[in-house]
Amino acid sequence: MRALVQRVTEASVCETDSGEELARIGPGLLVLLAVSDDDTEAQAAWIAGKISRLRIFSDEDDKMNDSVKDVAGSILVVSQFTLYGSVRRGNRPSFIRSGAPETAKPLYEKVVDYLRADHIPVQTGRFAADMQVRLTNDGPVTIWIDTEEERVRG
Repeated sequence: MRALVQRVTEASVCETDSGEELARIGPGLLVLLAVSDDDTEAQAAWIAGKISRLRIFSDEDDKMNDSVKDVAGSILVVSQFTLYGSVRRGNRPSFIRSGAPETAKPLYEKVVDYLRADHIPVQTGRFAADMQVRLTNDGPVTIWIDTEEERVRG
């Protein structure tokens, strides 16, 4: 599982064809999330915990020491299978490592459930929809989280 986490002052997601706004948040985190076929519910719990405890918000001393929960922020989670895109062979990305929808959707939903269980307001895009994401990156601060790192450390 891979998450690209961006600290934002605001973010929203709209369905491309209809222009329908699916979700909007104020200050918090935009999480672009990809799932592979090898991922498990344990990894969904691990990555959700990392996201909710990620200390990338400024404290009273202006040090990145607070989490999204500490600052009463929100999270917008958007599925993005292209995070598993590989251009190792050629220039056209291969998405072979991206999870099939029947595997990816339930794990994507588990990550959202774990974040909500931690009492964080969470909005989502529409799984597998063609969407437009708008954001104002705060900082900018962008963090990459990959469950491969957790697997290596065991």
